[in-house]
Amino acid sequence: MPPQLRLWRAALGDLDALVPLFDAYRQFYGLPSDIALCRTFLADRIGRAESVVFLAAMNGGTPIGFTQLYPSFGSLSAAPLWILYDLFVAPEARKMGVARRLMERARQHTEETGAKTIVLSTARTNQAAQRLYESLGYRLDSEFLTYELSLPPRPPSED
Repeated sequence: MPPQLRLWRAALGDLDALVPLFDAYRQFYGLPSDIALCRTFLADRIGRAESVVFLAAMNGGTPIGFTQLYPSFGSLSAAPLWILYDLFVAPEARKMGVARRLMERARQHTEETGAKTIVLSTARTNQAAQRLYESLGYRLDSEFLTYELSLPPRPPSED
C-alpha cells in the first residue's frame, strides 16, 4: 500500500513537531539554529491566530513539511489575500510531492476564506521552488519591485 500523506492545520499542541521543521527551514536560509526563538515565534503566531500553518506527515508519522500563511489585504484589488511566507519539506522527504500538496492546501484555504490572491517570494537561487510555483500557475511579478528596510532591535522596555 502506498504511503498516505496527511495534511492538517497546526494548533498549539503541534508545536513539538513543528518547531524542529521551522528551525531547519530557518537554517536552510543561513540562520543559526534557535529552538527557543522558533517555539516562541510559532506559539505567538498560532496562539494569536496571526498565521495559518499546515503540516504534512506520511502515514500519521512525524511531520515532514509545513507551509505558513499570513492574512493581508490588497489595496489595489480591494480584497483580502494571503501571503505564503514559508514552505519547507525535510530533505529526506523531497521529490515526493509534499510541497505540491502543501501548496494545493494553501490554495484551498485561500478559496475557503474568500481571498482571491496568494502572494509569495523565494530566493532567486531556489530554482526547484520556482519550478513548482510556475507549474501551479504562479507568475513572476514583473511590474513591482520589492524593497525592505531592516530596523535595529528596540531596547527592552523598562515597564
